[in-house]
Amino acid sequence: MTWELKNDRPIYAQLIEQIKLRIISGFYRPGERLPSVRDMAAEAAVNPNTMQRALSELERDGLLNTQRTSGRFLTEDTGLIEAAKKALAQEQIDAFFQKMRALGFTTPQTVALVESAAAEEVR
Repeated sequence: MTWELKNDRPIYAQLIEQIKLRIISGFYRPGERLPSVRDMAAEAAVNPNTMQRALSELERDGLLNTQRTSGRFLTEDTGLIEAAKKALAQEQIDAFFQKMRALGFTTPQTVALVESAAAEEVR
């Protein structure tokens, strides 16, 4: 999974989002040890302090925990991971409906379009 960082928002916020995505998509498994801050920073081509800030935020959210001398680990609490997954999905849904309203679609029209697209996807 490659790091995709843009200049439109703070880098640490984008790192948080992308690490969360790696967690909820299963790229990192519950209980798994994460690479070191320096390794992750080098991979993402960011300053280690910026990566540290992002990881600290995820630790405050409970998704990561630090074990002295052993490094950072992903939580084993699958319920917490699932809650993060649902929250991220809800953010995407809210943004989608907001964009559709900006295009002039009502909620029922948007739902109909989504249902039509989903039916096509199944085929």
